[in-house]
Amino acid sequence: MINITFPDGNVRQYETGTTPLSIAKSISEGLAKRILVASINGQIWDMSRPVYEDSNIKLLSWDDTDGKSTFWHSSAHLMAEAVEAMFPGVKFWVGPPIDKGFYYDMDLGDAQITEDDLVKLEKKMTELAKQNNLYTRQEVSKADAVAYFTEKGDEYKLDLLENLEDGEITFYTQGNFTDLCRGPHIPHTGLIKSIKLTNISGAYWKGDEKNKVLTRVYGVTFPNQQEMDEYLHMLEEAKKRDHRKLGKELGIFTFDDDVGPGLPLWMPNGTIIIEELEKLAKETEEAAGYKRVVTPHIAKESMYLTSGHLPYYQDSMYPPMEMDGTKYYLKAMNCPHHHKIFDAEPRSYRDLPLRLAEYGTCYRYEQSGELFGLMRVRCLHMNDAHIYCTKEQFFEEFRAVNDMYLKYFKIFGIEKYVMRLSLHDPAKLGQKYINEPELWLETEEMVRQVLKDTGTPFVEVADEGAFYGPKIDVQIWSAIGREFTLATNQVDFAQGRRFNLSYTTSDNSHDTPLIIHRAPLGTHERFIGFLLEHYAGRFPVWLSPVQVKVLPISDKVADFSKNVFQSLKSAGIRVEIDNRVESIGKKIREAELMRVPYMLIVGEKEAAEGKVSVRKQAEGDLGQQTIAEFVANMREWSNRQ
Repeated sequence: MINITFPDGNVRQYETGTTPLSIAKSISEGLAKRILVASINGQIWDMSRPVYEDSNIKLLSWDDTDGKSTFWHSSAHLMAEAVEAMFPGVKFWVGPPIDKGFYYDMDLGDAQITEDDLVKLEKKMTELAKQNNLYTRQEVSKADAVAYFTEKGDEYKLDLLENLEDGEITFYTQGNFTDLCRGPHIPHTGLIKSIKLTNISGAYWKGDEKNKVLTRVYGVTFPNQQEMDEYLHMLEEAKKRDHRKLGKELGIFTFDDDVGPGLPLWMPNGTIIIEELEKLAKETEEAAGYKRVVTPHIAKESMYLTSGHLPYYQDSMYPPMEMDGTKYYLKAMNCPHHHKIFDAEPRSYRDLPLRLAEYGTCYRYEQSGELFGLMRVRCLHMNDAHIYCTKEQFFEEFRAVNDMYLKYFKIFGIEKYVMRLSLHDPAKLGQKYINEPELWLETEEMVRQVLKDTGTPFVEVADEGAFYGPKIDVQIWSAIGREFTLATNQVDFAQGRRFNLSYTTSDNSHDTPLIIHRAPLGTHERFIGFLLEHYAGRFPVWLSPVQVKVLPISDKVADFSKNVFQSLKSAGIRVEIDNRVESIGKKIREAELMRVPYMLIVGEKEAAEGKVSVRKQAEGDLGQQTIAEFVANMREWSNRQ
């Protein structure tokens, strides 16, 4: 007999070799039908795979992240079976789950999958799913696995096998399809009820542009049609809100080949948004006791060697420039520069906490295939700051940063969020992480305790910490339910010692400060990309590049319209005037398309009465107001709160 411990601490005994499916059935048949996969001692496990030792178990459904991931990975295998049926001789590379759905990379030889083929493949997948074929796991020796794929002439699977050892190789089969796969998978294909293949693209084998281009087919599946319908509606809404499309239409940003990929040029409208965000950040940080600094865009190699960024981060940095025998790097992060500012003057415990803030420009060499609009760029303007504090001050400082996040969430109408606590992997100390095991555990617990004590929603993720300490990645959701990584809040127990930073303590000894890296608004690039989708281009009044458009009906009211324009401009309102010889209907439509919050329509009647007809974006007519009344209302409407 073996002991199985459930998440609530309850322990039950089962026969050795029992399966998670049998365990689920022992609780209820209804539960067993909902469970897709299990977690056995933290390892994701097939429902039909035997358990031979005392274990902790979690039964995972579609509502669990690992449940969805397994569902979509199994769907990738189902798609591969359908592709193999339609395109005999196809060879497959990898087919992982992704955030929403899955893809499979494949070599079709001389054949080609078209958009019309996607519909046929969906029908074939539906047909195969209804066969309720089991996903079966088989342990295979390396020799047998090599023989199997050699006979098939599949060089891609043979390449994968090169790095696998005997005892860790498994095949999975459902219906007529067998694949090299470590699993796990859902119990059977019948659980896949709704299928949509969404896209076809090319992908270099192994991501190397020197290799052959494979065909990548994307898809998504759901256990019921209702969730599929909701997802497809979200996709349609996302197309309308695509930040790249809106950014071009609204004159926010542009890219140019002569400037280079991933290097956005901010147009006048985009620059206004940047300046308003900076104004918000500066006001917030000044109230919180931050001091502003400015640092250069380049630095000597020696500084990045001291910080440790070159050994751990060099692949993401631009290559060095050499002058007078010295190598210089474009700044990829602000922190080493801030450490130098801390070290420029003697520091006492009375000076702490010291909070240094900068909207610093950084440059990171993202791979060309990973660049995506404003979301993945090579030039970043970061809402960065570093807090130097004692261990005793850490709790309050870290909590204050979290409170700042919550303030921003309220201002921008972000209702759903979670803090992702990223931890180290003990097996990678000295490689991916600073080799300080005790400090890792101590600082991770410090961060964990802040989150618990403040009631902040968070999840823990292993092996995603910064190289110098644990961090929080802030996950937020837009108005249509899409997830974004906004910003980061990091603890650093290593950089202070690397730079020999110290302060004089109350007993006249010296100690090294703890460092908190924080960027609540992330970068201009990513945050504005998020806001474009979140607001669908309809920014709140305080953030709108153009807040008011004056629309004269004819040249007869040109002088009065100019007076309106000047009055608003003098009041600090961002206003434009459309004095083209066009119909008022066209002027209104174009102002609506540009998402201008307020339109002031001026005709002969309005001019005679010294008033304007006020129209609100997407809502319509608000009636007539005097200029003074409208200016007073604008002060209220443009309040950030």
